[in-house]
Amino acid sequence: MTVPCQPISGQRNGCEKDGILTEQEIFAEFHAADALLEGHFILSSGLHSPRYLQCARVLMDPSRAARLASALARSLPLEIKSKIEMVVSPAMGGIIIGHEMGRSLGLPAIFVERPTGTFELRRGFSIEPGQKLLLVEDVVTTGLSSREAIKAVADAGGEVIAAASLVDRSNGIADLGVPFFPLIRLDVPVYEPQNLPEALAAVPAAKPGSRKAPVLSEAEGA
Repeated sequence: MTVPCQPISGQRNGCEKDGILTEQEIFAEFHAADALLEGHFILSSGLHSPRYLQCARVLMDPSRAARLASALARSLPLEIKSKIEMVVSPAMGGIIIGHEMGRSLGLPAIFVERPTGTFELRRGFSIEPGQKLLLVEDVVTTGLSSREAIKAVADAGGEVIAAASLVDRSNGIADLGVPFFPLIRLDVPVYEPQNLPEALAAVPAAKPGSRKAPVLSEAEGA
């Protein structure tokens, strides 16, 4: 579920107020990084969209990444923040913002990766039995990678108690199975490849994401 605790209008649902960026300030950070793209894009989910938010460009500036992570950390409800013991992110897109969230929260940050197609802990990372974690992503579209990463944490003995991301690109429908706190919501149209508008289909598609887009069959898209 997506919890309406956004850093836009001060304190709501127990969120901290000081240091939270306004929605206008957040979008200004993305515009300054030339990260809001227009065209025809194939998302990591396999869906197509006329707009794309390239978070890697935003996070390539360490000071900007730190500002956004601080705002995201401050947007978390205090009752959840007080329980978090570690930050975990899915590779690759979540690594930078996850590390910056760990810095903002004063907690260790690890990541899961899928060298064989399934998320797992590697590189000496470990989770204590029952340890409570915050899952951090750069962008959430369908929520699939988040749910897969949450399962990997559970398989390792931990518990993801909440999730956070810079951007919710799901139009508010992603269900991660835990409370979800995006810094901003970007409502953009997405289409299955067999149902593209004529104008979008006429534009050559680019795939700017960090992993190979799945092939969606007509049955899967139905």
